[in-house]
Amino acid sequence: MKAIVIDKCCKAEALKVSEIPVPKVRPGWVLVKVHAAGLNHSEALLRMFEADNDYINTPIVPGIECVGEIADPSDCDFRKGDKVIALMGGMGRSFNGSYAEYALLPYTHVFKVDYDYDWVSLAAVPETYYTAYGSLFECLQLSASDTLLVRGATSSVGQAAIQLAKAIGAKVIAACRREESFEKLEAIGADHCTIDNGELSRRIFKAKPNKILELIGPKTLQDSLLTVSRPGYVCSTGVLGNVYTIQHFDPIKFIPNGVFLTGFYSNYPSKKAINGMFELIGKKHIQPLYAKVFTMDEIVEAHTLLEQGGAGGKIILKM
Repeated sequence: MKAIVIDKCCKAEALKVSEIPVPKVRPGWVLVKVHAAGLNHSEALLRMFEADNDYINTPIVPGIECVGEIADPSDCDFRKGDKVIALMGGMGRSFNGSYAEYALLPYTHVFKVDYDYDWVSLAAVPETYYTAYGSLFECLQLSASDTLLVRGATSSVGQAAIQLAKAIGAKVIAACRREESFEKLEAIGADHCTIDNGELSRRIFKAKPNKILELIGPKTLQDSLLTVSRPGYVCSTGVLGNVYTIQHFDPIKFIPNGVFLTGFYSNYPSKKAINGMFELIGKKHIQPLYAKVFTMDEIVEAHTLLEQGGAGGKIILKM
């Protein structure tokens, strides 16, 4: 089968299509014929910085999510031909992931879906919309009466969060760096847009957000904690600011009184959460968003764009 294989840290230009054997099925794992896969920032980080570390099982096929159909259900309760999504659980890091025509995956991280999306549209959903869904509803406990600020709103997760939050009737403020993005963000549901200069806590809002989805990460986290109303809730989910830790973190001084800080980790999706996500998407007729589609032969172009972050949304790799 065709696959993209990484054996060490490398530049995007070094990526190429290789021929490797189709994985052999084993108990507790299912063989998925991959039709498309969403690309993620973590896969660029893997290629650039992580592949040389011992905890990455190189040579490795990257890719933390995919959509496709069951090619061999093994001893699991799937049927051949079932339409499925798969995400996380070690995909593309501990074992081969989705940049391939077939992927052997643990059945616990494979979920049957019945929604009638084309493969590319469906590929925009798994990791992106699950991350947004989990952040909003598991962590922030978002409701229709809330005012949500999405920080990093032009990112794929940010755009998905806007769609999901508006679907339940919440008021949404979108924060981004460029005014030219406002029209797009308003078109997908943002009630108000604001420029993010890194100091939103100095901004005067008509309606102060009581909940913030923080996708920039540690770089702007303290400012988000100071921006939210009291009581207020901040969920730190992304690291788009490329700052990954906070030095000398003192939670007593760092987190203001009456503000609650949480974080979303998407590595263990549950069937209940995946079903809830698709129920909301289907009931509210949410159209999954993506920006660019590439083939496996265009992997260099795809990863260059992924690394540079200029896609303006989800990048899809179509097999």
